[in-house]
Amino acid sequence: MIVIEEREWQLLQQEEKAAAQRDDVKEAQETRATKRSSQSPLKTLLTGVPSRRLPLATRLTALINVVLALLSLDFLLRGVVLYSGDNLAFTRVGYVSPTTANVLVREPDPAQLPLVLFYQEAEQTDPLHWVEEGKIYALDDSTDYTTSVTIRGLKPSSGYRYSLSNNQTGSFVTAPLPGTESANRLTFLTSSCIKPNFPYNPLSHSLRIPGIEKMAETVSKLPSLLRPAFMLFLGDFIYIDVPQRFGSSVWHYRSEYRRIYSSPSWSTPHADAAINLPWIHTLDDHEIANDWSKGNTTAPYPAAVDPYVHYHVSVNPPIPPLAFAQPENTTYFSFINGPASFFMLDTRTYRSEPSQVNSTMLGSAQLQSLLAYLARPESAEVRWKIVASSVPFTKNWHVGTADTWGGFLHERRTIFEAMWRAERELGIRIVLLSGDRHEFGATRFPDPTLDFTAEDNRPHTAGEGLHEFSVGPLSMFYLPIRTYRQTDAEDVAVKYIPDGNVKYGLIHIDAQDEFIDTVSGEPVTVPSSVLTYSLYVDDQVVWKYKLSVPLPEAGALMGASSAKHPLLAPGKVLFDGRQGEGWDAALQTVIGRAGEIAGRFGRRLVDEFYEVLDVAERAERLD
Repeated sequence: MIVIEEREWQLLQQEEKAAAQRDDVKEAQETRATKRSSQSPLKTLLTGVPSRRLPLATRLTALINVVLALLSLDFLLRGVVLYSGDNLAFTRVGYVSPTTANVLVREPDPAQLPLVLFYQEAEQTDPLHWVEEGKIYALDDSTDYTTSVTIRGLKPSSGYRYSLSNNQTGSFVTAPLPGTESANRLTFLTSSCIKPNFPYNPLSHSLRIPGIEKMAETVSKLPSLLRPAFMLFLGDFIYIDVPQRFGSSVWHYRSEYRRIYSSPSWSTPHADAAINLPWIHTLDDHEIANDWSKGNTTAPYPAAVDPYVHYHVSVNPPIPPLAFAQPENTTYFSFINGPASFFMLDTRTYRSEPSQVNSTMLGSAQLQSLLAYLARPESAEVRWKIVASSVPFTKNWHVGTADTWGGFLHERRTIFEAMWRAERELGIRIVLLSGDRHEFGATRFPDPTLDFTAEDNRPHTAGEGLHEFSVGPLSMFYLPIRTYRQTDAEDVAVKYIPDGNVKYGLIHIDAQDEFIDTVSGEPVTVPSSVLTYSLYVDDQVVWKYKLSVPLPEAGALMGASSAKHPLLAPGKVLFDGRQGEGWDAALQTVIGRAGEIAGRFGRRLVDEFYEVLDVAERAERLD
């Protein structure tokens, strides 16, 4: 019995030893498999971590990193190193009135002086029939070799071409004379934000601006009645701090303007539709520094405003009749073209820190000038007041809200009350235009004195109220996450279209009969001035919206309107090519909200950190 038990014990030990050996083999195999998976070529390529066991993948990873570094340097430096723009000679048209045209000229070559400017009507075929406007005897570095010339004595609603003795040429069309039939019609473009070769393409010219090319192609295809009179460009013409600021001197800022105007995109087959289009400019933060709110005396503002004045302000529209400031200290503008009166705000020069009790976006003088403009009755043919702001009025954008009018809500309320009052009392309609956000958002702001219900203020609906159309970029990146959404009944979302590296709005105003619903349900025909906003993404119309203002002779008919506003009918969507959103829209919205929450949490941590420092500082003083 003892012998049998010993044998069984030996057999059991042998089986346990064999099992242990099998476990060791299995464990070794699993370890080798783990090592192989941890050192797979794909992991090496994705992480960039070198591996002795994978020399080919390691070399390929190193090559990829070198290529990426070279591409980064190319994007960062090619335009700056190769194109200073010092020798740039060009001309462009700024503000055009019924009888005048402002022309900007840059010529750094002293051998070309004096420059002589000639002009003639576009229909004139006689090459000898040119009118000499004047001579430019001196250009120097004080203005970066630029000057402005005003051509006077022109005919309203007429085409002209001009030529300089240095072979620079251009053309323009004068504005209509108030009171004429042409003054009932106006078309213009609006957008913001330009960065050459962005998004980056290593095969593209470093100064190429695809948005200008696509916009010019669009304009060239429009019928004559829809050809725009001007481009209202709402800021960020340069990005001196993206992707890298190389300096903050006057020279650095001037060179950024020269590079934009040196772009080959102004010389494409349809470029005449872009360079010969009058451009009217406002100022925003990237022409100074990101989210600028430190006034007009703190560096780098003085250096930043130098080229802005020479390249843009010098040929911009006139300052408002009531500016409440000295002309040399005024950088906001006002003008009339056909059926619309414009006020162009400067939202950077005079602003203070946002989200404070007394925060101001405009400063006292500009605010008073705007309020006077809003209260001013217009001539009979003017049915629209258009207020242009570089940053959006709506607080529906929930990332960077403080940099928009969302950080200046008290001042915004003062302005809105003046606007609502003007719409009720003056028989005009006010439209807000803005840029900055690299996204499109249409928002309406219902007059709280009118009886609007929750149904009237549902998100993503057309309807009544002040309307804002915010669009960008003309040529830049767009945000891949969703940051715009309605949170209350003050700012009612109409449409949100974030996608697209090239976006611009075409605004057309014309007199036509408008069908208005009545309480009885029977529509009536009302003679109206109708504004149609068409949003372009790349070169395609993706959304169209209509607003109208009844003409004076339609007053009796409007008394039967079913609209809550006694004078103005609700807005209406004419076309929507972006009705459906993909499955990723909800995910992008969640990501956007996560970013918003993280930003708030970070700001809270910073605030608490400084509170702790303040407490410690007070304790030290007491000790």
